[in-house]
Amino acid sequence: MKDLIFRIGSVAILVLAFVSEIAAADRKADEAAIRDVVQTRQQQAWNQHDAKAYAALFAEDGDLVNVVGWWWRGRREIATKLTDAFAFVFRDSTLTITEVNVRFLTPEIALAHMRWTMSGARTPPTIPEPREGIQTLVLQKHGGNWVIAAFQNTNHVAEVPFPKQPSGQPPASQPPR
Repeated sequence: MKDLIFRIGSVAILVLAFVSEIAAADRKADEAAIRDVVQTRQQQAWNQHDAKAYAALFAEDGDLVNVVGWWWRGRREIATKLTDAFAFVFRDSTLTITEVNVRFLTPEIALAHMRWTMSGARTPPTIPEPREGIQTLVLQKHGGNWVIAAFQNTNHVAEVPFPKQPSGQPPASQPPR
């Protein structure tokens, strides 16, 4: 009887190890697919100034909040707005993605953060020139493919310490003069 229990336990351990190995391989494949979307394909579509290919990275109902806070809803609007943007402002721009971090929230939902740099943009004086920033992306797996469900782009400003008092005021430890 002990021998039977030992054999059943051994088989159970082998099955769990095999299942874990398959899950780890699936996770690695999913992470590679996500990196392909957010890094390789996004960078390629942008640098070819191909609004349709860029918009195709999004779910049909995906959202994009661009670097100046404009909210575009749905793949069609993303393609239309980017077509306009590539006509002049970003016609000669080059996007370089420098870092990607992926975290799985569920097996079908992932959060990605990525750093980017850009050169060649010709923004009007009323819009800050995008030179470097961070994107936050939520991706969903649909029909075996990863697509962007939500996208937030932010210009990067070097982090500095928060002030401890209003500017122009003497420190609390010094009496006013």
